[in-house]
Amino acid sequence: MRIRHGFFARWRGTEYEASPDGDKVRLYVSEHADGFRQIGPARFVQVVPASDVEDVRYVSTYCTWRGEPFVVLGEHEGWLRVEYTGGKAPVAEGLGLELFDRGVYQAWASKHEVEDVREESV
Repeated sequence: MRIRHGFFARWRGTEYEASPDGDKVRLYVSEHADGFRQIGPARFVQVVPASDVEDVRYVSTYCTWRGEPFVVLGEHEGWLRVEYTGGKAPVAEGLGLELFDRGVYQAWASKHEVEDVREESV
């Protein structure tokens, strides 16, 4: 299961994690590649003109956990960081979710407990 949440761009036939910035797009990889410079451990970037990018889209991963809808924000060692998207505070509180911000409820869920994992992009 690959969890993706954020911008992705296709450049020269390859998809990269990306960050659009006006007329430029920053592309990221985790290993050194031609034209990319290291900006941190296992983090390399290359800035290209937006006009050279074939496609830019925002990808989110969604799931169902304990019968309720969630967006998956990330994963770590068999656990998924999920955020409730059902919009009902009493349901979120009943599930024992952490209040992350006003109206925003999150939790760590075992990846074995989530169902209907799917990507949506815009």
